[in-house]
Amino acid sequence: MTLAQLLAQTFVQHALLAALLVSIACGAIGALVVVNRLVFMAGGIAHSAYGGVGLAFYAGWPVLPTTGLFTGTAALLLGTITRRRRERTDTLIGVIWAGGMAFGVIMLNLTPGYNTNLMSYLFGSILTVSTLDLWLMLGVDAIILALLLYYFRDILSLSFDPDFARSRGIPVDGLHLMLMVLVAETVVMMLQVVGLILVIALLTIPPYLAERHTRSLAGMMFAASLWSLAFCIGGLWVAYQANISSGASIVATACATYLVFVGAQTGWRRLRARPAI
Repeated sequence: MTLAQLLAQTFVQHALLAALLVSIACGAIGALVVVNRLVFMAGGIAHSAYGGVGLAFYAGWPVLPTTGLFTGTAALLLGTITRRRRERTDTLIGVIWAGGMAFGVIMLNLTPGYNTNLMSYLFGSILTVSTLDLWLMLGVDAIILALLLYYFRDILSLSFDPDFARSRGIPVDGLHLMLMVLVAETVVMMLQVVGLILVIALLTIPPYLAERHTRSLAGMMFAASLWSLAFCIGGLWVAYQANISSGASIVATACATYLVFVGAQTGWRRLRARPAI
């Protein structure tokens, strides 16, 4: 099949559109996750999404809306508790992480029959994204971008100096909870692209690479979106050529790029540090 014939396929067009929409959210929210050092908390939120998937299958409800509400509630709970009990943050994240997974497994065990679509939520299946899913992704992107544009200065202050932000009367706690919910909805949006097991890779690797060559938060968000889009398209191409899982291929492409980038950077520094002969 030629490239033109491949691009004419509806499922490929949907996959490319999903990659673009997910990359926008990944770049914007992932940059905030990295800058605010919320990677572990984002991991806890991501794995709690399994509870929403299990609940949706058990009740027969639409998976993405149900998982979005469930994960958003878990993120609000996690954000509220960790703001009050900061000394126990790691423990609380672990409880939400494991509790969400356990709840999802129990719900699926109680669901009659076997759901073949379950694996696509664990490891992603970008080639099965439907038109309705694309509209939902577009809606989530619009909400994320609107909130970030409106609160950008406040979020910038919160990200780099929370005490200063609080002294200026900025609602730090409210912004923190809003950020938790946005992380949750971004995770749910990414379920069909890389799956909840691998979602943390696209939330951290693109922002890390973007941070190396940008000097502002907005620039970091934009560059991270481009990195994420490159990983999605590159991973899709590798998956097509090798006939392997698209979600794992996307994440493997991101990890390989990260290792090459870090290795080249380390080698360059050592080369420059060597005394001239």
